[in-house]
Amino acid sequence: MPWTPNLSVGVKMIDDQHKMWFEKAEKLFDAGKNHQAKEYIGELLAFLDDYTKKHFADEERYMLSIHYPEYEAQKKAHTAFIAELAKLRNDFDTSGGSLLVILDANQMVVDWLTKHISNMDKKIGEFARTNH
Repeated sequence: MPWTPNLSVGVKMIDDQHKMWFEKAEKLFDAGKNHQAKEYIGELLAFLDDYTKKHFADEERYMLSIHYPEYEAQKKAHTAFIAELAKLRNDFDTSGGSLLVILDANQMVVDWLTKHISNMDKKIGEFARTNH
């Protein structure tokens, strides 16, 4: 699942951070294919947790700087994703790395990356281009 130009938001900082996300997601899928997902997923979840918070903070700061009208909806989506990620990390820790949790992590990351970027983040770039 590589990052593709059609997922570009058109804001360099946001696009660069999204690319980093995709790289990590790719590593998770590779690890899964090589039966190493269990070792890797703890590290991935920790990375996603830290990186997501940083990325969302940067994205939110950018939205405020351009007076983006859908800021609240984005903030709400970000908060919900962080909560899902925390639940996933907890499930992973308590299950001792069950395969189901690993599959859930895969699904959640793929869904978030593709749906959120194409449905919500792209609008930030469109707004920035037409209003600034």
